[in-house]
This record gives sequence, structure tokens and C-alpha cells, in this order.
Amino acid sequence: MAEPLRIESGELTVDEILDALREGRRIVVRAEMLGGTHEVTLRHDGSIFYCDTPTTLHKHEDEDGMRNCVVKMGYARDE
Repeated sequence: MAEPLRIESGELTVDEILDALREGRRIVVRAEMLGGTHEVTLRHDGSIFYCDTPTTLHKHEDEDGMRNCVVKMGYARDE
């Protein structure tokens, strides 16, 4: 398995994040949440998108769901 792509929140656009996920990359995002800095892992298994946070594993059935999550949580840079 390839090394994950490690980024800071806001470093990439949502389209750049989704492109990397579709290519099979895992993305580890350093994000400010819960009063500290935490790592969130984003991945795609070919059918389901996953957002693994320190407290919950979110699953998204389609790209639109993942796009909305990435934007809502502030992981992507504003376009």
C-alpha cells in the first residue's frame, strides 16, 4: 500500500482531495477539532467513501456525500 498523502486542513481544494481519493490514495488531514489538532483519514474503497475521525467513522455512499462532508468539516481550501 502506498504512503498516505498527508495534508493540513485547507491545503487542497475539494476537487483535488476527491481526485486523489478516486486514484486510490488515502489522505491524512491534520485538522483542528475537539480543542486540539487531530488526524482524520479520508479514503475510498471503490464504492464507499470513508471519513475516519478521532470519534467516528463516517461513510458516504457517493462522491456528493463525501464532497459535502469535506466542505462542511473545513478539510478543503475554498475554491
